This record gives sequence, structure tokens and C-alpha cells, in this order.
Amino acid sequence: MPSAQPKAGATPQLTLLLGGLAAFGAYFAMYAFRKPFAAATFGDVDGWHFAIDYKTALLIAQVFGYALSKLIGVRVIAEFGRQGRAKLIFALIGASWVALVLFALVPAPWNVACLFLNGLPLGMIWGLVFSYVEGRRVSELLGAMLCASFIISSGVVKSVATLFLQAGVTESWMPAVTGAAFLPVLLLSLWWLERMPLPDARDEAERTVRVPMLRADRTAFLRAHGLSLVLLVMGYVLLTAIRDFRDNFAAELWTAMGYGGAAAMFSASELPVAVISLAGLAALMLVRDNMRALLAMHGIIILGALFLGLSTLAFQAGLLGPLPWMILGGAGLYLAYTPFNAMLFDRMIAAIGKPGNAGFLIYLADASGYAGSVALLLFRSLVAPKMDWLRFFIGISYATAVAVGVLTLLSAVGFAMRNRAARAESRTPSL
Repeated sequence: MPSAQPKAGATPQLTLLLGGLAAFGAYFAMYAFRKPFAAATFGDVDGWHFAIDYKTALLIAQVFGYALSKLIGVRVIAEFGRQGRAKLIFALIGASWVALVLFALVPAPWNVACLFLNGLPLGMIWGLVFSYVEGRRVSELLGAMLCASFIISSGVVKSVATLFLQAGVTESWMPAVTGAAFLPVLLLSLWWLERMPLPDARDEAERTVRVPMLRADRTAFLRAHGLSLVLLVMGYVLLTAIRDFRDNFAAELWTAMGYGGAAAMFSASELPVAVISLAGLAALMLVRDNMRALLAMHGIIILGALFLGLSTLAFQAGLLGPLPWMILGGAGLYLAYTPFNAMLFDRMIAAIGKPGNAGFLIYLADASGYAGSVALLLFRSLVAPKMDWLRFFIGISYATAVAVGVLTLLSAVGFAMRNRAARAESRTPSL
């Protein structure tokens, strides 16, 4: 696979759009190796005799691997250069597929470890793919296209996985078969990403030069902006936990609402979510002032939290049916969740004005976020194992909406105050 990229220069818009589509395709394909098993219920499994149900154990094992990968990625992604990215992406996804094959071959309970091995390499993929699109004047648009992949792909992959199950593929082999079906999409996307031009001079002038961040650079950044990051990451932990729960137990939620076994429901709820939640984020590329764009993203996160809470309230009041609620609640959830994966930290680097890369911040948040996801799964299994899936999801939706709104507001106030102080200092004449 070629690794040489075109040199930086004036980049045609069509080329950038095709690059955004390639980033979308690469991460879309990755989901076919990560999420298909969530379409199965794994009701009665021979060899499983533990208090935690089998599917929850699989999810926890995979998330542990994924979270460990994020911790490793805080350093690896921050320091990784431009060479060899596509080859590394392909190798990591290939390793995850081998783990899915082992999952089908190894009997329970030992095959739970295969899901840990499946998640371990996949946690690096986002940072490697995002490095192709960050630091550009149109990064919001490209980032929105990339983020659409994890919103749409989860539903589409589970729909394809359900069709394989209905065709007679066993629950143990279905994940590996689904992943293999998306291999052509992965190869084509990586081939084009390697031909995507580097950021040009105007990109670097407006969005800051993107360079690897060594340990000293990362430490200095955290000392200067640690409080705001802590507030944002606390909110992101909650958003990741509920987003993963909604994603992993979509089959159980749809069953509780009377749509069990309907493969089309996974895609029908997620396609509108992608359009609603990403259109506004992409439009932020029109905001040239980086600090204003950063604060606007805080506002979008708060708006998403309101959507999540109010749509859930409307569903409980009987004003929304199951599908409209899943669409509007999902749109709110992803309005709040998506900025953390691309645009928020990309603009933060640009607003601060020091060379660096957004991958470091994304992985710092992700490592914390997936710890929250594991904690929620354990809480559901050990503390509230008999609570109805739908009732549990409604409860955490309310809690997340309130907490994320408050934490994000405090972070926005902090950034606004520091920006005002910096402007006042710049206007003060030196003696």
C-alpha cells in the first residue's frame, strides 16, 4: 500500500471532499470489525455460568481493550508522524479480525478474552484517521463527515449483522463474517487517504501548524489548560457511557419498545441522527475566529444535552413515539458527543495558537470516557441487574443531560474569562 502523500499546496475543494469521504469510509469499515456482535442477544450460551450475563461480559472485555488502547494512544497518537499511517491502520484492523475468528473457534467462557484482543488494536484507529483531516480551514466539514461514520455505521453494521443471522450464520461466526464483508471499503478508503494533500500555507496560518507533541509539550499544555479539560472530560465520560450503552444495547431497547428483530430499525434511527447532529457542526467552518468557534461548540454541546433530556421527557409523556424519540434523543446525544471526537479539540489547539495536534487531547478524553463506559456496564450488571433496559436508559439520559449541561457551561465561562484577560493584557502598553 503506497505511503507517500502529495505535497502541501493549493488543494482543490473536490479533492478535500473526496478525502473526507475516504476518512468516512475508513472508520465506517472499522465499525464492521468492532460492533456487529452487538446485534446478537447471546441468550443461552453453553459454558457460561456467571452472575454477569454473557453479552455484558463481552462488551466489558472489548471496552477494556479499547480503553487500554486509548491510554496507549495518548502517547502514540500524539507523537506519530505522517508516514506509515495507512499500513498501521490496516494492520491493526487485521489483528482485530483475527481476534473475531478466534472468538468463533474458542468455546465460552474463554472466548471472552478474544473480545479484549479485538478491542485492543481498534482504539488507535480514530486518531490515525483524524490526523488526515485535522488542521485545515475545512476541518469542521471533514470532521463532520468522519464523525458521521460512527453514527451511521453502527446502525448499518448491526442491520447487516442481523441479516447474516437471519441467513443462518451463527452468533459466534457472525462478527467475523460481517467484518470481512466490509474489507473492500477499508482498502479503497485507505488508498485514497494516502493521496490526500497535506494542509497548505493558509491552513497552517489559520489553524496552527500540526506537529507531534512530546512529553514536555503535553505536560505544559495540561498545566496551562487542565481545569477546563477536566470539566469537559467529566462531561465526556458521561456522554461516552450513555452513547455506548445506547449503541451496544440497541437490540434490547428496540425489543422493549415492541420492535424486536426488525433489522431496518437500527439504520432508520441513525441516518436522521447523523444529518441533524452534524449539519450544524460542519457549518462552524464558516466561523474564522477560533475562540468564537470554540465557545460556539460549547453551546452546541449544551444544546445537545437539552435535546437529550427534553426528548426523553416528551417520550415519557406520550408526546413522542419510539422512533421519533430515538432520533431526537440520538441527535441530542451526538450533538453533545461528536465535538469531542474532532472539532472541539481541533479548534482548541487553533485558539491557543501553539503548535501541537488534536489527537493527544482526543485520546486523553477517550481514555477517560471508556473507563466511564465500563463503570456503567458494571453498575447495570451488579447494582441494577433486574431493572428494565428501557427504564434504566431513561434514567441515565436525564442524569447525563443535566450534568453535561452544567459542566460544559462552567468550561465555557473559564475559556471566555481567559480570553478576555488575554485580550486585556495585549491592549496594555508595555513600559
